[in-house]
Amino acid sequence: KPYAPVEYRGPMNSIETNVPGVRVNEFWKQTASVADKIAICRSMTHGEAAHERGTHNMFTGYRPSPALSYPSMGSVVSHEFGPRHDLPPYVCVPNQPNEFAGTGYLSSSYAGFSLGADPAAADFRVRDLNLPGGVDGNRFASRRQLLDTVNDRFRSQQVSDSLDAVDTFYQRAYAMINSDKAREAFDINKEDDKIRDEYGRNEAGSRLLLCRRLVESGVRFVTTTYGGWDMHDNITGGIQGQVPRLDQAYATLIRDLERRGLLESTMVVLASEFGRTPKINATAGRDHWPKVFSVVMAGGGIRPGIVYGSSDATASEPNENPLDVADWATTIYH
Repeated sequence: KPYAPVEYRGPMNSIETNVPGVRVNEFWKQTASVADKIAICRSMTHGEAAHERGTHNMFTGYRPSPALSYPSMGSVVSHEFGPRHDLPPYVCVPNQPNEFAGTGYLSSSYAGFSLGADPAAADFRVRDLNLPGGVDGNRFASRRQLLDTVNDRFRSQQVSDSLDAVDTFYQRAYAMINSDKAREAFDINKEDDKIRDEYGRNEAGSRLLLCRRLVESGVRFVTTTYGGWDMHDNITGGIQGQVPRLDQAYATLIRDLERRGLLESTMVVLASEFGRTPKINATAGRDHWPKVFSVVMAGGGIRPGIVYGSSDATASEPNENPLDVADWATTIYH
């Protein structure tokens, strides 16, 4: 809010984007150059000011309920569409970020595949994609046959979601191990050095680059997280420390998807679990505020170069076109 009183505006400045009249925080320099390819929603709203409940909203599309454990959007997509090209339908980079990114009331076989390692690490390797040392193809096949015999015995005596889920995980693991193309999808070192530098050789850049590799290879739904944004103190320092690398990686992801002809078929969503208080607090930070906040969407049929909705003069609540969690999730599913 560049024209609001300083206690609302805060100590940072805003910059113009390549869409006339649309401004963003001064540290989103590269994102400002791709504003014509994204949609900024400035009227997202819900009523949950606790981290866990807000996170539940944004990962499931539902308000928390004591009567029902809702599945995450990734698990719903996994349930509806299943795997493609021997790859998991739902992948979490680097790991499942929270309990609400899980399967809820769906079978655990629809859980996200977690990498088990951060792609930014110099020795990055995805767990479970290669045979263990000393085990060749023949030995692996005999082990699998033995396991199948044991599983058949259990299956003849018990009916359990856990057994079915384990079977599903094993079958998908076998498919990945036996598919060079599937294994290569997770190998970020296959990327050209120029592309890696463009994304940034850091946590934000490596995670978003791997997300692009996975989507390009056939994974249907990928979720990743970056940084900590609970800036109750010194929000300027927090933004300075967090945004530039994410800004570079995010803007590169949008450009890279467009170059590869993937942006129209890939929806990219950037969101937090809620917003921050309209007023700067006594420790130069901002606290929890779910009444109105911004999310960014691009690709997948989303109209580019627009700002959807608005907040009031002090960013305290929606002014035009409030977007609630259910409608936001419906848009993503559509």
